[in-house]
Amino acid sequence: AEQITEFKPGDLHDLCDAAEAAIEAGGGFGWLKVPERDVMERYWRGVMVVPERLLFVARLDGVIAGSAQLIRPPRNNEAQAHSAQITTVFVAPWARGHGIARILMSNIIAAGQELGLKLLNLDVRESQKAAIRLYENLGFVQWGAHPCYAFVDGKPVPGRYYYLPFESAQKEETP
Repeated sequence: AEQITEFKPGDLHDLCDAAEAAIEAGGGFGWLKVPERDVMERYWRGVMVVPERLLFVARLDGVIAGSAQLIRPPRNNEAQAHSAQITTVFVAPWARGHGIARILMSNIIAAGQELGLKLLNLDVRESQKAAIRLYENLGFVQWGAHPCYAFVDGKPVPGRYYYLPFESAQKEETP
């Protein structure tokens, strides 16, 4: 996995394809239906111009297969400057089973430590069982739950809230 600050030829196309596949499989980091391609492209281009957002991608055979973002608080939020939010974590269904999510998360954890952060936060739908197992295996601590975190197919889906204090983060080598 790598942090990217600009799209190389083919990257935006690959990222949109992977995101669309993840959305169709039900792990669309908030989207329930695949948006029009121009909406998806504008979203990813927008991520790249926000200084507080760090975009990480993972590749399988050279093709972007998943991504995650680390979002730092704005500079005027001194009280929370010690932490960051992990969001939009996904791996395309065709790339699952290769440890890509673990690699992405390990790289984000390392980036957070390099930035001098004290902890990372994330939230997840309770239906994302594989993600929950990964987060808990990496040392994330559940601190809360929300019975109506999201609505999927018109029904409430519970969610979980986690944090990772770096003192207890597992030290993993990142490939």
